[in-house]
Amino acid sequence: MENRERIVILGAGESGTGSAILAKQKGFDVFVSDSGRIKPVYREMLDENGIIYESGGHTERLIVNANEIIKSPGISENTPIVRVIRKKGIRIISEIEFAGRYTTAKKICITGSNGKTTTTSLIHHMMRKAGLNVGMAGNVGKSFAYQVAKENYDYYVLELSSFQLDGMYEFKADIAILLNITPDHLDRYNYDLQNYVDSKFRITQNLTEDEYFVFCSDDEITIKELERIVSKAVQLPFAYRKKKDEVAWIDYEDKMHIEFDDVDFSMSVEELALKGKHNSYNSMAAGIAGNVLKIRNDVIREALMDFQGVEHRLESVLTIHGINFMNDSKATNVNSTWYALESVRGNIVWIAGGIDKGNNYSELYNLVENKVKALVCLGKDNSRLLEAFRSRIETIVETQSMDEAVKTAYYLAKNEDTVLLSPACASFDLFENYEDRGRQFKAAVKRL
Repeated sequence: MENRERIVILGAGESGTGSAILAKQKGFDVFVSDSGRIKPVYREMLDENGIIYESGGHTERLIVNANEIIKSPGISENTPIVRVIRKKGIRIISEIEFAGRYTTAKKICITGSNGKTTTTSLIHHMMRKAGLNVGMAGNVGKSFAYQVAKENYDYYVLELSSFQLDGMYEFKADIAILLNITPDHLDRYNYDLQNYVDSKFRITQNLTEDEYFVFCSDDEITIKELERIVSKAVQLPFAYRKKKDEVAWIDYEDKMHIEFDDVDFSMSVEELALKGKHNSYNSMAAGIAGNVLKIRNDVIREALMDFQGVEHRLESVLTIHGINFMNDSKATNVNSTWYALESVRGNIVWIAGGIDKGNNYSELYNLVENKVKALVCLGKDNSRLLEAFRSRIETIVETQSMDEAVKTAYYLAKNEDTVLLSPACASFDLFENYEDRGRQFKAAVKRL
C-alpha cells in the first residue's frame, strides 16, 4: 500500500476546503475536521473531490496522526484540539503557507489593521486593467489554495490577516505592503499589542534585496518596529506629507506624487475614486505597487480614477427623506470606525456594537462629541459601549436586531443626517459575519 503523508485540515470553510482540494490534488492523505456544521456548498465540494471529513466535533485520534496540520484562520490557539496538537509537537501552518509551496506566481501581499480589502481590490483592479493574468485571494474572494489547485494565474494579490500570517514560515512575498498597525484582535493576542505587531511584521519575513517592502511612514508603530528589525528588501515608504525618504506623498496643492528610480507619477487627489485621507494612503500604496510592476502611468491613473470600492466599506445605500444611510459593516475595530466617522459630513446617527475585541474607544471621543447626535447599540452585550459613551452622547438606545436598529436610527435622524453602520466590533453575536451584517442592514433600509 502506498505510504502517503497525512495532512489534516481544521475548519471546512473557504480556506479549509480549498486547502483540502489542493492537498488531495498533490497526493496527500487528507482528512478535514470541523467542530461545527459544514455549509452545504463546502460539503458538496469535499464530496466531489472524494475527501474524507467530519463535522460537529474533532476526533482526536484521526487528527494527531497527521504529518502536518492546516488550521483555518478563524480557529483560536486556545481551542482544546489546537492545544493537544501543540503538545504533540505537530506543525500547524496556514492555508497561505501551504498553497505558496505549489505556485511560482508573483505574490503581492497586503496587510494592516485597516484598508486591506480596499487596497487589495484596487491593486487587483489595476493589474487586470493592465492585462495581467492575476487572481485575488487570502482574506477575500476564493481561497488561495483553491485557485492554485484550479486556476493558472501568473500573479496573486493576497489580503493577509494577522491570523493567516501567524501560520506562515517559508512563504515569501514579492511585494509586501503594510498599511498601518492599530490595536485589533487583542483578544486573540493575550491583550498584548506587541504580539499583534509581531504577527503583522511576519509579512516581511524572508524578503531579500530582490523584493519590495511598501509601508506607511506616518504610522508610529510601523516605524518603531522597523528600527528594531533588519530587512534586506527595497523599502518604499509613503506618507501624507513628504518628510524624508518617502516615495509617495500628497503635496499642499492636493496632488499625489510617486517618485522612485525612474518613476515619476502624479495626479490630483480630486481625481481619485476613493475619497478621504485614509483612502489617499490606500491609493498611494496601490500606485507604488503598480509602478513596481511596471504598469503604464495611464493605466495606473485610470484604475485609481474608476475603481468602484468595496462592499460593506463606507458604502452608500440609500437616501430616504434626506437621510443618508451608509453601510460600513466591515469596520470591525475602533480605527476603522474612526475613519468612517471622520469621513462623514454633518450629523451622524451611529449604529455600533457586537463582540468587543478589547476595544479602547477613547480615540473616538473627540469625533463622537462633535459629530454623533445618537448612538444605536446593536449587540447582545452593549455594556462596554454604554460605559464609554454614556456621558458623551445625549441619546443612546439599545437594540437586539438589525430591523430594530435601522428603524430606531431612522426615527432619530433628520434631513441631511447620516445613519452610519460602523460597528467597531466583530459580528458573531447576532450575525454570521460582517457581510451578513452589512446585507441585513441594506435589506432593512430598503424595507423602510
